[in-house]
Amino acid sequence: MLKHIPPILNGDLLKILRDMGHGDELTISDANYPSASNHKRLVRIDGADTTTVLEAILTLMPLDEFVDSPVLVMSPGPGEAAPVAAAYQAVCDKVIGGKPVKITPLPRFDFYPRAAQSYACIATAERRLYGDLIIKKGILRPGE
Repeated sequence: MLKHIPPILNGDLLKILRDMGHGDELTISDANYPSASNHKRLVRIDGADTTTVLEAILTLMPLDEFVDSPVLVMSPGPGEAAPVAAAYQAVCDKVIGGKPVKITPLPRFDFYPRAAQSYACIATAERRLYGDLIIKKGILRPGE
């Protein structure tokens, strides 16, 4: 056991978060997403939903402040919001605090190739439709 690290974050996931650099992207996928066939680095967190995993990751990993939107959420189609997007916004607002985090919908067929290029994928048991997201790692400032 380690202090101040959410217990849902296992050793494999902690290694991935540590190995990622500024600008690397991480996919957090729902139960329907083809995570095993699209990613070389895959960690399963069965029994957890994407909002729980997102919150745990954001307690350790900074989001990129140098891009317009460090969080992309799969959407049903162009101009449509994913039903779970508001829950992701609430998690980001709670954990990050201060500056609002912009979350951008990415249509399903644009999401797949972008996610396949991410550094790694965290597969969850999320059952809400379009519960997939990509987060971009930022930098740690001195003293953080």
